[in-house]
Amino acid sequence: MGCSFSGLNSLYDAVNGGGDVWINENRFKIVRQLGEGGFAYVFLVKEIISDPSSAGISNKIKDSSHVSDDGTYAMKKVLIQSSEQLEAVREEIRVSSQFNHPNLLPLLDHAIITVKATQDQSWKHEAYLLFPVHLDGTLLDNTNAMQAKKEFYSTSDVLQIFRQLCAGLKHMHSFDPPYAHNDVKPGNVLVTYRKGQPPLAILMDFGSARPARKQIRSRSEALQLQEWASERCSAPYRAPELWDCPSHADIDERTDVWSLGCTLFAIMYGASPFEYALGESGGSLQLAIVNAQIKWPSGPKTPYPEAFHQFVTWMLQPQGTVRPCIDDIIIHVDKLITKFSN
Repeated sequence: MGCSFSGLNSLYDAVNGGGDVWINENRFKIVRQLGEGGFAYVFLVKEIISDPSSAGISNKIKDSSHVSDDGTYAMKKVLIQSSEQLEAVREEIRVSSQFNHPNLLPLLDHAIITVKATQDQSWKHEAYLLFPVHLDGTLLDNTNAMQAKKEFYSTSDVLQIFRQLCAGLKHMHSFDPPYAHNDVKPGNVLVTYRKGQPPLAILMDFGSARPARKQIRSRSEALQLQEWASERCSAPYRAPELWDCPSHADIDERTDVWSLGCTLFAIMYGASPFEYALGESGGSLQLAIVNAQIKWPSGPKTPYPEAFHQFVTWMLQPQGTVRPCIDDIIIHVDKLITKFSN
């Protein structure tokens, strides 16, 4: 990778209890932890510039709109325990570095370092990835908070958030060959509220992003894909063809369109349209998804037009080959915005 790292003394203690971290030649102070999952931790960090003549990290950031006014950024730290994990992080960095779109979270800088193993740790490498910070949280955080208060996004905000996710995915799907994100879900969408404007939605976490098109020509290839998907694609948002892949199939970027349909439902109602199956006695999430058994909220009046429900149903077609592509989705959402804009 050619990544250097300085200040290794007591690095683990520093990162977990405040202190300074160097990413290549730039120094950051840990402010607080923002989240964690698996072997990854996300911290709010603030750049420390000791030399007033130095521009610091802003020298490395290609797009000046990503430079923080107050020097704060989000830093993801990954503890790497195996060569497979190391390769996965390198792939995430490689893939992330290709994207440049206002609705995709940009990777600003990164470093992978070798650490000396001690008795109480099993990892040999650590990765540090630097991103712009969005402190309003994820779509999942926000919909959970709204559900607790029995509140809903406005019709207009639902469409505007969704439209931005479509724009980010279109950028990924427009590569040659196309990339699939493979884990579109509310927990991977950052939301920033702006006065007098719709919320800004940014798709993040490209750890599962891969070239989208795969030719499956044997049972073993199908099982291999299913196993990979079970590890990398969140179950309630995972497309049917990734649960039960035929021995002869052409998989493409429309796996993301399925996840997008589930995410639109979740923007409205706070969860995937199939999560109900997890709470039912004898319920099967896989069967509900493979058969596209959507469970709409019951009640006398939904806060959203029937056209939204039809739109979700259109995206959630169990046969990937007849599911609409991202360009079709964008044409349709733009019509809905025109029809339902305030």
